Amino acid sequence: MAVAETEQKPIVISPKPDHIPHWGMVIDLNRCIGCETCAVGCKIKNNLADGVWWNRVLTIGGDGLDVADGSVEQPRAYALPLSCQHCENAPCLKVCPTGATYRTADGLVLIDYNKCIGCRACIQACPYGVRIFNEEQPKHEYTDFDLGAAEALPHEQGVVEKCTFCADRLEQGLDPFCVDVCPARARFFGDLNDPDSEVSQLIEERHAETLHPELGTKPSVYYIPPEKVRTHPTGLDRLQLNAADVVHE
Repeated sequence: MAVAETEQKPIVISPKPDHIPHWGMVIDLNRCIGCETCAVGCKIKNNLADGVWWNRVLTIGGDGLDVADGSVEQPRAYALPLSCQHCENAPCLKVCPTGATYRTADGLVLIDYNKCIGCRACIQACPYGVRIFNEEQPKHEYTDFDLGAAEALPHEQGVVEKCTFCADRLEQGLDPFCVDVCPARARFFGDLNDPDSEVSQLIEERHAETLHPELGTKPSVYYIPPEKVRTHPTGLDRLQLNAADVVHE
């Protein structure tokens, strides 16, 4: 596989002055290799504290991380990146008593830390489990200096955090950082209100789906489902030994 380019690709904000975009993401589960570069890149870029992850990668298969189901001969599993879904009908927004959680005109669900009182109602309401509460003062035990971009927001005790779709980078016309660092190029970002955008075309052509559509939350993150559950032969399924070929010592 060719080495992915690392240069930042600018987003086309809008070809029309009166057009309001609806930012969204498409993740191709056929391309995702579960390397967690997106999760680590997000953690560093946003200077997240120890134990805090805005972006995670789950294993769909067995009952644990990187655990497959199936048989020894034919194990089956695939990776599922998970972060805030930036829902159009966000349940977290409805239950927030102070208005700390809000939705922007271009579709981002964000948190005003100055208004957050740490009641955690939003955490209970979110069906995707992607919000984190800072019970203690955020700390970094493995470095004696801050990481991340200059625009990274400060992290405080007693508030809730989550993915922001890298709102600071969007203001600069850049993709979210997880999109840029994905080595498999499994992530795509763009305007869901533009039928000609790459994300809109992928949703239509590749039959991308949202998580739990039956809940009516209308997420802004779509997933291209695996064309089939991946199978990685271990070699045992092809290994055929005759009793006469086995050497006994």
